[in-house]
Amino acid sequence: MDDLNKLRNIGISAHIDSGKTTLTERILFYTDRIHAIHDVKGKDGVGAKMDSMDLERERGITIQSAATHCTWQGMHINIIDTPGHVDFTIEVERAMRVLDGAVLVLCAVAGVQSQSLTVDRQMRRYGVPRLAFVNKCDRAGANPLRVRDQLREKLNLNPVLMQLPIGLENNHKGVVDLVKMKALLFEGDNGETIVEQDIPADMQAEADAAREEMLDALSMFSDDLTEAILDEKVSEEQINIAVREATITRKVVPVFMGSAFDNKGVQPLLDAVSLYLPCPTDVENHALDIKNEEAEVTVPADPEGPIVMLAFKLEDGRFGQLTYLRVYSGTLQKGGELINARTGKKTKVGRLVRMHADEMEDITTAAAGDIVAIFGVDCNSGDTFTDGTVELTMTSMHVPLPVISLTVTPKDNKALQNMSKALRRFTKEDPTFHVKTDPETNEVIVQGMGELHLEVYVERMKREYNAEVDVSPPAVAYRETITKRIDFNYTHKKQTGGSGQYGRVAGYLEPFTGDEPVPAVRGGGGKSTRINEAVGYRFFDHITGGVIPREYIPAVDKGFASMLNKGLLLDSPVRGVTIVLNDGASHSVDSSDMAFQEAAKGAWREMYNRAKPHILEPVMKVEVEGPTEHQGNVVGVLMQRRGMIVGTTESDGFCRIESEVPLAEMFGFSTVLRSATQGKAEFTMEFCRYSPLPEAIAETLIKEHREKKAKK
Repeated sequence: MDDLNKLRNIGISAHIDSGKTTLTERILFYTDRIHAIHDVKGKDGVGAKMDSMDLERERGITIQSAATHCTWQGMHINIIDTPGHVDFTIEVERAMRVLDGAVLVLCAVAGVQSQSLTVDRQMRRYGVPRLAFVNKCDRAGANPLRVRDQLREKLNLNPVLMQLPIGLENNHKGVVDLVKMKALLFEGDNGETIVEQDIPADMQAEADAAREEMLDALSMFSDDLTEAILDEKVSEEQINIAVREATITRKVVPVFMGSAFDNKGVQPLLDAVSLYLPCPTDVENHALDIKNEEAEVTVPADPEGPIVMLAFKLEDGRFGQLTYLRVYSGTLQKGGELINARTGKKTKVGRLVRMHADEMEDITTAAAGDIVAIFGVDCNSGDTFTDGTVELTMTSMHVPLPVISLTVTPKDNKALQNMSKALRRFTKEDPTFHVKTDPETNEVIVQGMGELHLEVYVERMKREYNAEVDVSPPAVAYRETITKRIDFNYTHKKQTGGSGQYGRVAGYLEPFTGDEPVPAVRGGGGKSTRINEAVGYRFFDHITGGVIPREYIPAVDKGFASMLNKGLLLDSPVRGVTIVLNDGASHSVDSSDMAFQEAAKGAWREMYNRAKPHILEPVMKVEVEGPTEHQGNVVGVLMQRRGMIVGTTESDGFCRIESEVPLAEMFGFSTVLRSATQGKAEFTMEFCRYSPLPEAIAETLIKEHREKKAKK
């Protein structure tokens, strides 16, 4: 791309089943990237272009984000179609990390749903401007104006209607363009012919009021437009400039509407992407300067500048590892050399491609602002590549922690080898998919974001790697914590001939929930601390008078920290602990790092049970949507699973029930929900928080865990 103003990098994101992939299919058709439309779960069995994986076509959902590119009226558009299911949220996360703009797709019936909230948070996290497209205006119960209100009330956005629908449900014919003040109808077999005509007489007053409201909202952010409104000389160009500026600065969200499945409203949305979403030079990207204590610096989108690129997604392709890259600065040449900022290794670019779902197009150069892929480069997701003239690393992306796990056991030795290959690939590609081996049982445990997430990977193991595995019932990622302050004074003493081991540690342990102040230091002693907010662990050194030599303090910290990996109730990780070391003793000959590590471990074992440990369980935010007639059944099913109802909303015969339910109670929920609602309800689930497990259930879990250990 010679002219960066003609480049758009956009993502299509939404709640599951809002029509993202269908919309992308229509975009590719109207931009001549494909020559026939195939629908998700279509009768022809072909499936949408962007759902290239067999599993995606069978299930009718998007599992992996897919990249493509197209041209619309001289504009080059890179598109990433992302999954809507919360289990695959990392795919949306890394897409948002590298995109300049996005289209938030909303269902005209369901409106703002649970995953819409998650996607909105991700867009805010990376400062991504967005357009809103209210899809499915042809469905029964469609109400785009209510969706506009929900954008304001639920997402706290500033939505501005750019169109009005001409008819809804079965009568949906097109849209009124409030900028041109024309009616747009979509004719032809696939809606490819746009007929521009006067606004229907019965809609003229409504359109005039909506345009007035649009201009009023935009005038808040444009002095030029305000003057033009006062002079009653408002031009299309002035409106477009005002909308673009307010969209890029994320002060407004222009709202468009239509029906992708019914081939209505897609071309005006493409026009809006070209007119209103930012080009690479409109967006400020930041990196960390390694040479200057990781100070934040701005990376200008300059094709003539030093090469700075981010590897945001990995795939195991037919020709080796396929690495998706966003070029932030410089120009990448096929055959050129790159340096991985994390490892310092040099890499030669053997093959440079532009992606079209699962197809590739070989290219020779890629400049700042582009999204491309390279083959045969060994790197991790999130690595930064440069040409060596600068030492920068791009800021990292947010990776949520896994909340559910399964034990996978290969059926034979061949399956073991194939399973190992599959797990190596999957963990490299997906930062939310974790694999670990239980040191006591040698069982292989996979962890992920939900049942569907792990189910898909187990199925891929069987299909792509011929690895037949047995799967255990899912295990919940429990945590342990303490509830009481306990003083400790422990001496580790061991004499085995020659120099022995000696170390005494004293202080106290207390619960830490995140809000407690730093413990006061008595006597003005040492104040070195280690605070790890991610695992809720704080260690404070309040030693005075050198009773423990300074060089042994880190060993004490290390000893305590090592005990957090496995609590004494369920062998689960321990979270929410403050340890204050304020006394101790050493020996001039027998003290060592090892001695003080063992002293810390011994003190932990001695005081842990006295600190009244509790088990914490993951609690999920569960939203169920379905016909109002089944509301009582849904509430009953949730309450049976220890659920707490947070809120309910009803509209047009549909209800949405928001609740918080322990993850341990959610296994098999989809089957039960289908039975209770005649298959008419659906639910989404995402991690909410950790909460104390009821005592009776905790006692049963501990007893079962001990019996299991005794057998082994």
